[in-house]
Amino acid sequence: MNHQIKRRHFLQMTGLGASLAMGTGASTAFGNTAAPAVAASMKLGMVTYNMGKDLSVDELITLCNSAGLAGVELRTTHAHGVEVTLSASERANVRKKFEDAGVVIAGLGSAFEYHSDNPDEIEKNVRGSIEYARLAADVGAPGIKVRPNGVPKGEDPEITLERIGKAWGKVAATAADMGVQVRMEVHGAEQTRSLANIRKMLDYADHPNALVCWNSNGSDMDSEGSIRSNFELVKHAIGEVHITEIGVYQYPWQELFSLLQEIGYDGFCLAEIPENPDPKRFMRYYRTLFDLYTGAYRYPNPESYPLG
Repeated sequence: MNHQIKRRHFLQMTGLGASLAMGTGASTAFGNTAAPAVAASMKLGMVTYNMGKDLSVDELITLCNSAGLAGVELRTTHAHGVEVTLSASERANVRKKFEDAGVVIAGLGSAFEYHSDNPDEIEKNVRGSIEYARLAADVGAPGIKVRPNGVPKGEDPEITLERIGKAWGKVAATAADMGVQVRMEVHGAEQTRSLANIRKMLDYADHPNALVCWNSNGSDMDSEGSIRSNFELVKHAIGEVHITEIGVYQYPWQELFSLLQEIGYDGFCLAEIPENPDPKRFMRYYRTLFDLYTGAYRYPNPESYPLG
């Protein structure tokens, strides 16, 4: 099996990763008015769950532009209305709005899952995923998110993991022809959010277009509070990253961003956070924290905006 995905050898070209690994990258950038020699290549965006669930397409675009967010993952069922029911002209209009505004649709977030022991249910979710991938291609999104969500009661987990993986691989193979990645979120009950089991699903999928959505779960950590050993299991297949409260000591955020830089990750880190009564102001603070963690902080910053 070949799951290897070409990545830039980021650390070989710069010393930034080493400084971040030692915990010095953010503080050095913060105390220096000049831009660092090399800024992080990963991009910050947001998930519409829950922060943007009540926002229209136009409102989401305005928020992203005002807060310095490069993109957004549009989750199904939310107020933006980007769903498979859209006509061809409506899909084209959504795509044009985002492209004209310079905001990327980082992905579409579905609730399709493949763990059921009912073959008809699996087939329904596979067909739905493929239809959703077609929507992603039409609106200019590079990927869709799917998920595992537990093991049926009494079933051998290995059977479930194989079933999930093979359904995932089937969708990935079809979506590849559309230019759309299929990203499996590290999600669900203990057995399906285990990175060791995500790796098994990935191996069963056996397709390079089957990628992982890192979800920043507490279960990623080992007994020492490190995520490195679990990160190693799937680092070759990370296609998207969900991050949460990066201003709170609940997860080894610096280690995560440093590990992503080690593999030359240049995709999106998407904030999946609760609602805030002042989302524009809140997400500007969030953007600053992200820049500090990733070594991209600089002042003055032509991409920053006055609070107003």
